[in-house]
Amino acid sequence: MQNKPEQPKAAKTDAPKPNSGKGKAAPTLNIKSASRPHSAPNRALAADAGLQVMSPFRQQVLALLNEIAEQAATPTIDLFKQLILLLQRGAHTPKAANANIGVLIDLLRDYPMLADKLCLYLLTLVARYRQVSLYTDMGILADNSFFAEFYGLIGYRLLPPAPDDKDLVYVFYRLFSSSATRQWIELVDTQNWLRLSLLLHVPDGQESIMNGLRANILRAIIVLAHRISGTGLHREMMEAFPQPADDPQAFIELTYEVREFANAYETSVLAANDAPLPQHPADPSQILVLVEQIERLVQNIRRRIHKTGVTVRGTNRMVRLEQSVERLELLIMLLSERPNAERRALIELMHTLYEGAYRQISVRYLLASNTALLSRKVTDNASKVGEHYISTDKRGYRKMYKKAALGGVLIGIMATIKILGSKLALSLFGTAFMNSMIYGLGFVLIHIIGGTVATKQPAMTAAAIASTISETSGRKATQLAKLAELVVDIMRTQFIAILGNISIAMPLALLISVVWYYGFGTPIIGYGKADHLLHDLNPFTSLAIFHAAIAGVYLYISGLIAGYYDNLAVHNKIGARIRHHPWLNRHLSTIRVEKFASFIEQNLGAIMSNFIFGVCLGSTATIGTILGLPLDIRHIAFASANFSHGLFNIYTNTGVMPDLGLIFVSFLGVVLIGLVNLLVSFSLALLTALRARNVKVFEWKNLLDMVATHFITQPLDFFLPRKEPMKYALIDADGRIIYDDEPVERKAAEQKNKPSANTEAQHTPSSNAMSTTADAPAQKLTPLEVEQKKQELKEKAAEKQAAKQAAQQAAEQSGQTKPDTDTASKLPK
Repeated sequence: MQNKPEQPKAAKTDAPKPNSGKGKAAPTLNIKSASRPHSAPNRALAADAGLQVMSPFRQQVLALLNEIAEQAATPTIDLFKQLILLLQRGAHTPKAANANIGVLIDLLRDYPMLADKLCLYLLTLVARYRQVSLYTDMGILADNSFFAEFYGLIGYRLLPPAPDDKDLVYVFYRLFSSSATRQWIELVDTQNWLRLSLLLHVPDGQESIMNGLRANILRAIIVLAHRISGTGLHREMMEAFPQPADDPQAFIELTYEVREFANAYETSVLAANDAPLPQHPADPSQILVLVEQIERLVQNIRRRIHKTGVTVRGTNRMVRLEQSVERLELLIMLLSERPNAERRALIELMHTLYEGAYRQISVRYLLASNTALLSRKVTDNASKVGEHYISTDKRGYRKMYKKAALGGVLIGIMATIKILGSKLALSLFGTAFMNSMIYGLGFVLIHIIGGTVATKQPAMTAAAIASTISETSGRKATQLAKLAELVVDIMRTQFIAILGNISIAMPLALLISVVWYYGFGTPIIGYGKADHLLHDLNPFTSLAIFHAAIAGVYLYISGLIAGYYDNLAVHNKIGARIRHHPWLNRHLSTIRVEKFASFIEQNLGAIMSNFIFGVCLGSTATIGTILGLPLDIRHIAFASANFSHGLFNIYTNTGVMPDLGLIFVSFLGVVLIGLVNLLVSFSLALLTALRARNVKVFEWKNLLDMVATHFITQPLDFFLPRKEPMKYALIDADGRIIYDDEPVERKAAEQKNKPSANTEAQHTPSSNAMSTTADAPAQKLTPLEVEQKKQELKEKAAEKQAAKQAAQQAAEQSGQTKPDTDTASKLPK
């Protein structure tokens, strides 16, 4: 909303009159009254015969606007909520929602006084409440743990707190906390909100209300600046700084610059008209310079997470810092002297605030946001070593088969040991412990010798997926297309891993049964056990598919566990601690200590994830027995080994070969178990990466369509290497993440200094704020540089304003009014 010009021109109003020649019918009795800028249709207009040409919906909106106009001096929340609910009626599609808001826009354009009264109504309503907490807290991540937030929301649901009816947050809860209102606002096009804001002007004589609102925004800017400084100077953040000695300077200087700006703004804008003007008018350019330095610093911290590690609270802190910086920029734009920038900032702020009003009391959003934080932690820091399940060329394809075949050798042996262990008379705990050790220690041994277990989704998979969806560059459609190609490569790699496991595990299990039978003269298992093994593979008469899905969840969780321990090893400097351990250095040579430290540092995540994965597989059936639930697991590698054991031992116990139907159904069960293992584990890993990068649900559907289309047109790519391997910016041919931890400043400087680059680039606060390199960290600008930049900004602003005025004068002369197209260069992307 903007101040109305002091001398409006009645002959050239921007709002067309009801009978301005647009070809639409309008009320007749009060046309003169409605055409005057300073008068509004009265209540008798509702009975006017001319209203019969209006739609019922338009009549209802007009009647409600009249009621709002009458109560502009004494506004209430309920009346404005009636208007919101009326505009929501039947607005379940974008077309309907935009049509409804279009009716409101047309009425406000036709009756300017109603627009003035609506603006006064809203301003007066807002001015009656405390506002700072709304600007500084709503829509910004809380500095609480998950359980503290969860218990608070449960308490809110069971016994809602007494509302603080003096705070503007209360108003937003009343107006925007319902999911229906949130969906309606999302359906309305941004351009319509902009059109609506162009019609709302502050009535003459009400500038004091606007000054009060600006004063509250100014206080919110001060609060946010202190919070940003406090967060940036937190110990964990400072430890992650690329240059700890100098980089905190931006956080330290921010509060000082904000205070200087606030003092100048209060004196030059909010003071009385006869107050002396300050020597230095309010200029936020230095604040924006510092804000950009902080944004780049956070980018550099994220680029180095694979070296420094991060905690969940640290991830929370960085997200909250980014949100606070974006909010600070929006609030500064609201105090700018550019009307179009103010309007766009206001629309952006309103969208953020109403989302916050809905999310702050949503248990579902709490769960989703914390899941996203965990996802981001895993995807931000994936180990550069350990398990890798992505190959892009023939060499990587063959290498994966060899690793999977090596894993298949141990899987065949493990399946046999488990079958033999089932003959022991153990308690439930003893059975669970035995099976857990067989699985857990076996998986760890597979990793140590360089083997692979098929369908596992390590943390690197989610990180590799996330690396193709950058939050800072590129169109999302292009990124999803690249991601679809990566999905194809992952599926092909998993296929060859499955083939490697079962191509060795099946014949090896058969060989063990044959050697046992002819060596000891008796089958390794009886007929009942053999029949039970095959029954467990039957997808029609058993819960094999459901049990395979449980194993798929465990496969995915093992990847999260790997990411957690990889991060733990880096963040807590496990390798350095081992290298300096007194006892180890006393009893082992330096070389052995170094090898042991490097091994643990590089493989802690894989070892722990494999062991815990094995414990989950080994104990699920026992837990199901205790709970009386049909819980168990099925994994394709072990299912293939059990398939061989079952078929051969039915033959040795009965002397009759199993019929082809049993063989086919059992093998089909093995295939389906592998398919479910892969789809469940990979889908969850993909969901983790997409959630960490804020990809919307409809974009997931686009991704699935791309993958399905690729499968239909080029199915062999899912099973055999491509003739021309796909190349990825941040993934090498072996599926390892290529970490680009070079500071943003250095990359920008190198790009600028390329021979083809334009060395006479325009100087703006954005381009000059971080002209330092990694060796010369960001420094605060000298007073002379600051004055030069301010002068440059003022000259540019004057040039733009002159061009804008000339364009507006030309448009007025041609009978049109061209909207202001100057956008806020500092609006968050």
